[in-house]
Amino acid sequence: MSKFALLLKNNVMTSTKNEVLPTLDTAKKLGLLPEEFEKIKSILGRVPNFTELSIYSVMWSEHCSYKNSILWLKTLPKDGPHMLAKAGEENAGLVDIGDGLGVAFKIESHNHPSALEPYQGAATGVGGINRDIFTMGARPIAQLNSLRFGDLKLDKTKWLVRGVVKGIGDYGNAFGIPTVGGEVFFDECYNTNPLVNAMSAGLVKAGETASATSYGVGNPVFIVGSSTGKDGIHGATFASADITEDSAKDLPAVQVGDPFQEKLLLEASLEVIRTGAVIGMQDMGAAGIICSTSEMSAKGEHGMKIWLDKVPTRQANMLPFEILLSESQERMLIVVKKGMEKKVNAVFEKWDLNCVQIGEVTAGNRLHYYMHAELVADVPGDTLVLGGGAPVYTREYKEPAYYAESKKFKLDSIAEPTDLKAVANFLLENPNIASKRWVYNQYDSMVGTVNMSTNAPSDAAIVNIKGTNKAIALKIDCNSRYVNADPEIGCAIAVAEAARNITCSGGEPSAITNCLNFGNPYNPEVYWQFVGAIKGMSAACLKFQTPVTGGNVSFYNQSSFEGPVFPTPTIGMLGVLDDKEKFMTLGFKHEGDFIYMLGDSRDCIASSEYLYSWHQVKNTPAPYFNLDEEYAVHQALKALIRSNLILSAHDVSDGGLFVTLAESAFVAGLGFEVNSDKNIRKDAFLFGEAQGRVVVSARKEDEVKLVDEIRKHGIKFTKLGFIKGKEMIVDGESLGSVKEGRDLYENSLQDRLNN
Repeated sequence: MSKFALLLKNNVMTSTKNEVLPTLDTAKKLGLLPEEFEKIKSILGRVPNFTELSIYSVMWSEHCSYKNSILWLKTLPKDGPHMLAKAGEENAGLVDIGDGLGVAFKIESHNHPSALEPYQGAATGVGGINRDIFTMGARPIAQLNSLRFGDLKLDKTKWLVRGVVKGIGDYGNAFGIPTVGGEVFFDECYNTNPLVNAMSAGLVKAGETASATSYGVGNPVFIVGSSTGKDGIHGATFASADITEDSAKDLPAVQVGDPFQEKLLLEASLEVIRTGAVIGMQDMGAAGIICSTSEMSAKGEHGMKIWLDKVPTRQANMLPFEILLSESQERMLIVVKKGMEKKVNAVFEKWDLNCVQIGEVTAGNRLHYYMHAELVADVPGDTLVLGGGAPVYTREYKEPAYYAESKKFKLDSIAEPTDLKAVANFLLENPNIASKRWVYNQYDSMVGTVNMSTNAPSDAAIVNIKGTNKAIALKIDCNSRYVNADPEIGCAIAVAEAARNITCSGGEPSAITNCLNFGNPYNPEVYWQFVGAIKGMSAACLKFQTPVTGGNVSFYNQSSFEGPVFPTPTIGMLGVLDDKEKFMTLGFKHEGDFIYMLGDSRDCIASSEYLYSWHQVKNTPAPYFNLDEEYAVHQALKALIRSNLILSAHDVSDGGLFVTLAESAFVAGLGFEVNSDKNIRKDAFLFGEAQGRVVVSARKEDEVKLVDEIRKHGIKFTKLGFIKGKEMIVDGESLGSVKEGRDLYENSLQDRLNN
């Protein structure tokens, strides 16, 4: 029996008339602090009943209230020239891309549910993030994901990988939206607590958006979509606590998804918005009905009267708090203009979905919930939400001891390898570098025929905007090893690398969404990581003019026996190609073309996969990074693409320059001959991960123009060599054939999962 079921058994009768009132002990078991229990009593002027206490426990959980993060989140840059909806204003960020079109996009986590039940945990994460998009009136056109797992040698990790990937694939494929990009990372810090972050982007025409608001006394309130069950109850509270050995008992906190129902809900939602009958619409995600009713009411500065016994349910005799807190999927709350109920009913009847009036808008700020005419909860809605009465905390933070220790790392303490080919092969089959083909082959990347980068690989996913000359570029990125080494630099790198990938693909970075995955915020060293990441993100976003449109904070990603995961502030970035003819791919094109590197090589192997995995040296600084140099490289690269002076572009990142060259070679099976920089160590030249570098290829006849254009931007650059033959040659030494390398790269992950 779960802890929530035990609380129900011990504290709730069938009616509020003979209910045993909760105690401080009950509040603590629901995740509330003693001072929060006192504040609730003060707000209500009495002791709350169990239903009311449950309401506050979910709405004041970290997952819903951001009570431990909001002060720092407010420091992030939110203004930009193309913003249509800023962070916190709607279910997702909304960016103007011109031609009367906007893109809604957002990323969220589903970490704890995926740790317990990977298939449904991941599937419902996909469903939830897509609902955030189409609730705004935008049609989802692309999905991405960022996945973190533990040691791939463990059977549990393999089980989690298979379950999560199948959950994402089954839900996304059935829903009919292409999965166009993502990342998969493995480290033992994620053994118990994997991270599953899902991102979605959708397209909306000007004037066809919907808002998550409620106003107009007497306007009816409808619940539409699936029936309400007992899955996901107290899911927000569950997501706001560490994973323990008893967490499996909370399996009912994991929701169950139905992608076919979601597809119907998508079409019905977009159709009902076009009727003009909708005042406001919101997805029932975390905390279910209570979240939707309170957030919409607070935004519209009104109250609601809700009849819970009218809610369509899947189980008989559901109690008020179960109906209110259920996180059953594929449901929406809609506030409708009075007198237009028939239009709304007709739309949902056409799509064979529930459409039931469960309440009405009232004056004031009170939310009144009834069950069979009995008032079961009476709370002021604005006390439940961000910016209202939800608590806000200033947490203590301090630098962890490992950080000072990492600064003692010396490059000359690492012996240079004598067999470079062995290192090269090791990196190509490293699960953090090798192809994720086994993963993305399970996703439909071409449904809707909008994905331009499936058969023409590029650093970012390029999604065609039909009927225009535009495309959007999407990227999801974070090297959590860098962030753990130095949160401020590491998070700035995450933003910069996402921007670099979009720029390499021919796009202009526009805005970001983020998913901030950290350990327990009450741990001062974890909170220090969080604060540093926010500072780094702010600096990089200001530099690249990519405001933060919103996202998700996911604390408590740690177990009681393994500690916190690496700090993982996942960045989802949107870019725009005004001219899709400027789409740039990463593969080498012709024998004899020149290969250049923009940016400068550095004598740096800090935090590289090479140092971490080959040498097993795991506590070092972040790799070299200079934000101004990075920005200058991006501007030079944009000019080269606009001038049609390059044929490919691929950034130097995980695995270093050698992996970048190899990945460019693998696309068309073309080899290369390059020379190293004699002023730095060869292992640093080939395998170091110093930032701010891009490898480009160009025709021989364009070399003079290319060099002239680069020099205009005052950046450092190097002529590496030529595209030639079928071997990967450095300083006259072959590090293997392209075919050998590609076989290792393509098959490694599947081989490891099968062994």
